Amino acid sequence: MRRMTSGDRPDRIEIRALRVVGTHGLLPEEQVRGQPFELDLDVEADLTAAGRTDDLDGSVDYGEVVERAVAIVAGRSHRLLEALAEGIAAAVLADTRVTSVSVGVRKLRPPLAADLGSVGVRITRSRR
Repeated sequence: MRRMTSGDRPDRIEIRALRVVGTHGLLPEEQVRGQPFELDLDVEADLTAAGRTDDLDGSVDYGEVVERAVAIVAGRSHRLLEALAEGIAAAVLADTRVTSVSVGVRKLRPPLAADLGSVGVRITRSRR
């Protein structure tokens, strides 16, 4: 079996299109009226043990990652999507097996007078 080199991408768990209702935004009505958000998460961790043993203890439980992200979005209001993404990243990095996380947050119904599907941000944070 080939070992990973520095030029290879690390192992990751991908979570796509997680939809959660939250109250985030600059406008006062956005901070009280729930609106849909969509998340994409790329969680980097060493998954070698899980692949070899077929045991969840050797991996990061994506169910727990989802629960942490949902709790942040459904929790206290943030004015900016950037702050919401930071909160999600910090919650995911609380699992010491996670080395890095990329968080994409999209607001699916932004209060703009334009025909667009969503607005969003993507951040990547690593354990230091």
